[in-house]
Amino acid sequence: MRKIFRMLAVAFTLPAAGAATSAVTSARADVLAQISISQQTMTVYVDGFPRYTWPVSTARAPYATPRGSFRPQRLERSWYSRVYNNAPMPYAIFFHYGFAVHGTNQTRALGRPASHGCVRLPTSAARELFTLVKQHGMSNSRIVVGI
Repeated sequence: MRKIFRMLAVAFTLPAAGAATSAVTSARADVLAQISISQQTMTVYVDGFPRYTWPVSTARAPYATPRGSFRPQRLERSWYSRVYNNAPMPYAIFFHYGFAVHGTNQTRALGRPASHGCVRLPTSAARELFTLVKQHGMSNSRIVVGI
């Protein structure tokens, strides 16, 4: 399936000789973080190509991680939760009110729901995503949370 996706991505993103690329590039984000709640994974696409797949932890019952397509609203390299006992949230990318994608030191919980609604990643992965969003810009980045 991935091989087919990559072939389609190449076919639809490479311009014909002499063709303009603005129509293709304006319709997508340079950085796309696609989060699957059912699989507890995040796949990061850069310029339409998959670059990383990481385990995540989204909300455990009775909490919820917001679903939808979001632009990053704020980046915080070092942040502490004001709501949950000053919990560290390194490399936080806030995408919807107080919800963020961020690093965690609770790596044993990755791959299953464990948060109060944020999307937790290994800290090294959160740093990489944070760097990509900074490099490409928040307006050229998107976070998509789905089932």
